[in-house]
Amino acid sequence: MNPTPKTIQIYLPGGNPQGIRIAEITTRIVQVIEVPRSLVQDFLKMPESGQVALYFLFGNAEDRADPKVYIGQTGDLRARLMNHNQKKDFWQRALVLISRTNSLTQTHALFLEWHSLQAARKAERYADENGNSGSKPHTPAPLEADCLEIFETGRTLLATLGYPVFDPVAGAAPKIGGRTLFTCKSAGINASGVYTSEGFVVLKGSVGRAESVPSLGIGPEKVRNDLLAKGICELVGQTIVFTKDHLFGTPSGAAITLLGRRSNGWTEWKAPDGRTLDELERQVPGEDP
Repeated sequence: MNPTPKTIQIYLPGGNPQGIRIAEITTRIVQVIEVPRSLVQDFLKMPESGQVALYFLFGNAEDRADPKVYIGQTGDLRARLMNHNQKKDFWQRALVLISRTNSLTQTHALFLEWHSLQAARKAERYADENGNSGSKPHTPAPLEADCLEIFETGRTLLATLGYPVFDPVAGAAPKIGGRTLFTCKSAGINASGVYTSEGFVVLKGSVGRAESVPSLGIGPEKVRNDLLAKGICELVGQTIVFTKDHLFGTPSGAAITLLGRRSNGWTEWKAPDGRTLDELERQVPGEDP
């Protein structure tokens, strides 16, 4: 199903773009409120903090890597956030999903918590801090349909605010025939990837060179070592093999990791017809490069 156009309103109650932000699709009742940890006390004074809610705690490791999320639900949001503020260290921002009409029930929240955790784990974009995911709560069919609609709205709002927790890294690639699948091939290297709105995704099963040239540099070498340490790649003989889809910020970052040397990803990645990523995505049609 193709996405439909939407109008999203983001309100800044404190006037600060880095402060509390309230996002909503103007024709729906769902709101997602982003709360920096330093402003939790301010949020607790807002009437919205008194509702039944689904909430997400987002954080990173000290090196800004390994994004993490904790997903929860509560009928006492003020008490729950105060508790998490005192006892959970990893998070920096809370995202709270509520109803503008105060119509979420505990049954809604329990199903949304369970469904959100399944979707986040399937996407594999964030490591979750929940532990056991539990079992699907009993939810009457009409109410489950409501929950799924609420979830889709929340998914859009979370991604709009910069937290695409339910979207696989390769999911943003446009599906335009074979032009979306690019390959990088060299001696012992056979990798596939897609160019997305977020960067370049190297796909699971891609094979790169295990050894890098001495001139590669500390930064790119650290990226390769981190991917191996986290299990995103594994050593197989003289190669590294990607065990899952992985998003790189640039096509060159992806190519360098695979080739083990400095390279220009815009020319290394090629479509099935032989044209480079540069030719397909950066050159104006009808003009000479």
